[in-house]
Amino acid sequence: MQFRSFDAGYIENLCAGDVATQEHFVGYFTELLHLKLRSRLQSPQAIEDVRQETFVRVFATLRRENALRQPDRFGAFVNTVCNNVLLEHYRSSGRSQSLDEEGSPEPQATGADVLSVIASSQLSAKVREILVELPARDRSLLKAVFLDERDRDEVCREFGVDREYLRVLLHRAKQEFKVEYLKRMNLGIRTN
Repeated sequence: MQFRSFDAGYIENLCAGDVATQEHFVGYFTELLHLKLRSRLQSPQAIEDVRQETFVRVFATLRRENALRQPDRFGAFVNTVCNNVLLEHYRSSGRSQSLDEEGSPEPQATGADVLSVIASSQLSAKVREILVELPARDRSLLKAVFLDERDRDEVCREFGVDREYLRVLLHRAKQEFKVEYLKRMNLGIRTN
């Protein structure tokens, strides 16, 4: 496809009803709009409806005096009109499709229920409280590895340890956390 630039002369000829210019306009923009709309609309009829409505609105705008201030931006103008028509098409087709189709089962809820959300937020608050009370090194280590999910080699460099010693430090920090967690949950302290 050969892209074309537009000027005031082209727009004047189009407004004046020049047959060759109108045929060029329709052929040129039909091809461009089909490229755009094929990926956005399912039915050929919907594509044709949007294309025709775009042309109607472009011609209606051009009939008004001084409607197009920048003739060199004519292609962008047609594209914008098409985008607006497409959005209107989406809205109108969305309204006509019923969510309650006969015989279709009720969709399953995918989100967490209210109790799960509350329990999760309470648990998160409790974990934050415990982390604050841990020694700074344990807190930083647990946060880096488990909350921030940082690369372990990066954590080793930051703490100045090798992978094997990092494993030992993590084990100790988790044990400290577990002791504090069990104290707060009133479950008694039981360590391995």
